[in-house]
Parts: sequence; C-alpha cells; structure tokens
Amino acid sequence: MSTPALHSAVLDALGRSITSGDVPPGTSLTLEAIGARHGVSRTVAREVMRLLEGLGLVRSRRRLGIVVLPMESWNVLDPRVIRWRLEGPGRDEQLRTLTELRHAVEPLAAAGAARHASDETRAELVELAGRMRVLGTRGDLTEFLSLDIRMHELVLRGSGNEMFGALAGVVAAVLSGRTHLGLMPASPVPEALDQHEQVARAIADRDPVAAEAAMAAIVGEVRRALTEDLP
Repeated sequence: MSTPALHSAVLDALGRSITSGDVPPGTSLTLEAIGARHGVSRTVAREVMRLLEGLGLVRSRRRLGIVVLPMESWNVLDPRVIRWRLEGPGRDEQLRTLTELRHAVEPLAAAGAARHASDETRAELVELAGRMRVLGTRGDLTEFLSLDIRMHELVLRGSGNEMFGALAGVVAAVLSGRTHLGLMPASPVPEALDQHEQVARAIADRDPVAAEAAMAAIVGEVRRALTEDLP
C-alpha cells in the first residue's frame, strides 16, 4: 500500500474510533502504539496524528502525550468528521443535526442566490434541474446524486454569503451519506423533482420569495422523512 493510502487508512480507522466513542475523550495515545496496531511507521503515525489534531480530535500535551478530545473540540463541519460520524453508532443524531442545519441555512441561501447569483449560475441551475428530472424518472441515482450535490453547491456559493458557501462540503457530505446509508427512496419522488425545478426557476427569475419557499419545501420534506425513518 502506498504512503498516501496508508495515511488515509489509518486516519479513517482512528477517526472512526474516536468519533464513535470506542476511544473515549481523555485517552492517551502514543505513536509507538499506533504504529504497532496499524503496521505503519512512526512517520506515518505522526502525520496521522497531525491531521487528527487539525480536526480537533486530539491534542499533544506535554508529559501526557497525545490526548483524545471531547466532541466540543471537534471540527464537526469537516466532511471527514461528518463521514466518520455517519458511519458510527451516532448516525441518527448526526443526520438530525445536519438536517436542522440545512433547514436553517438553505432556504436563505436560495433567496440570496435569487438576488446575487451570476447569469451563468442561474442558467446552470435550470439545466441541472432539467437533467435531474430525466435521471430521477429513469432511476439513475448515482448520476442524480452528483447533480443534486452540484445544484445545492451552486445555490450556497451563489447566495452572496461566504458563510453559506463554506457549507457546500457539509451539504455534499449529508446528501452522499443519506444515499450510501440507504436512507433515500429508490427513486426521487415527483414532488422533490418539482421542488428542485421550482428552486432553479425562481433563482433564474430573480424571485427570492419563491426561491426561499421552494428550498424550504425540499429541506422540510427531508426533516419529515428522517423523523419517520429514524428511531
């Protein structure tokens, strides 16, 4: 296995262990133990710890070594942390909090995009919504997901609010996570396809009220679906 692949494999293993609670806060880690457990060099172990420290999962402390930190210290908006949490026992809570974040942000982002998006963004949104209609009707979920992610990214980045734009990776992670966890319908429901077209058309028409309402309908339906699906 190449060095980048080793980094990724060990990072994923340790990230999942920490975010799942298998390695609880306050646990001390050593480079030697990590290297022995995962069969990697001290150099690889040190680089993985540096990445985890950047994500707020661990901290190097004098005389204590590398210490696992509580969730309050994590960069919970990083797509890697989101993915690890979705793969662990806290999946349901992670989906709930991410969906509530989307519900708070995306309708306002759509209204902002109706006011501020470039002509190119408006045209691409209309094109994407039309392609999503074709793919959704056909049941091509893989390509549909990639277009769905792109559409939400365009809305967030075109909103005129750099804070909303910075959440594009978060929304991509939750859209991918729901699909990969089997929490999406076998094919998009017609209402969802209608709502995506309504968002695109409202932004193209520079109608912030209609854009906000249509996006609120999309994320509101996601909240309702999760309430029904999750225990």
